[in-house]
Amino acid sequence: MDFEGALCTVVGAGLILLMLGDVFHTLLYPYGSGPVCKTIIRGFWLLSRSVRRRASTISAPLAMAAVVGAWAGLAVLGWALIYLPHLPESFVYADGVPQHGDFGEAVYISMVTLSTVGYGEIVAEQPLLRFVVALEAIGGFGLLTATVSWILQTYPALSRRRALAHHLNLFREAAGPGGVSSLDPQHASGLLESLAKEVASVSIDLLSFHETYFFHEDNQRGSLPATVAYAQQLASEAQRHENPELQFAGRMLNAALDDLAEVLRGKFGHSGTTSSAVLDSYALHHRHRQPPDPNTR
Repeated sequence: MDFEGALCTVVGAGLILLMLGDVFHTLLYPYGSGPVCKTIIRGFWLLSRSVRRRASTISAPLAMAAVVGAWAGLAVLGWALIYLPHLPESFVYADGVPQHGDFGEAVYISMVTLSTVGYGEIVAEQPLLRFVVALEAIGGFGLLTATVSWILQTYPALSRRRALAHHLNLFREAAGPGGVSSLDPQHASGLLESLAKEVASVSIDLLSFHETYFFHEDNQRGSLPATVAYAQQLASEAQRHENPELQFAGRMLNAALDDLAEVLRGKFGHSGTTSSAVLDSYALHHRHRQPPDPNTR
């Protein structure tokens, strides 16, 4: 193998390692996201904020599709560069199949192998190369199942966040202006403890499924950024109540909201010295609050 072939092999192996590392950090590492995934999703998010509001609701699903496409593209190009120095002499061609031996042919072989289609008109001849082709086929099957699992795990996390927002809206409508003070203290404390558990679950989801943060809810009833301020209000009211059980439930909900604010501050860069400021920034980032007017005094 000459220098050019060795260079193609090294670059191809690098692209494959980049893909594998990104898949590992995004799908297998519990509290991370790979650089390719993070860059694409943040890029789609920033782009959606500069265009019409409707685009923000589809930016995250499109970004996830782009991430999967990027992983597949890196794998196809990486393996193609590994095959290229060995074309066409190290492959057996079926009768009537032209032998080009160029980059396009290497990409075709890589795509067919990664997708496990296996037409069989071009087959590796050398034992080591046959092993490499089989390895790509196994990797392609693994990538397919991993991305399907990723999608199936993401949407339940989104459903839990929407359920919390709906729960808060139902609580607000049922309690009315009186809030927790209008309810039986024991009943209210149970409801607040349930809300605290839901908030804690959302915090864990944001840590485990980084991409769910970038899903924008156009309907405010299902949007946590639009309703989380009411949860803070409930926690404050409960802590000021004279009933000890309700006070404890209020502290529990407040601690859960503090944890959520810490996740938003540390993981997604929201500024603010207090939890209220961070959660206000969260609502503003998702366009459920208007930025302050600098001309207003």
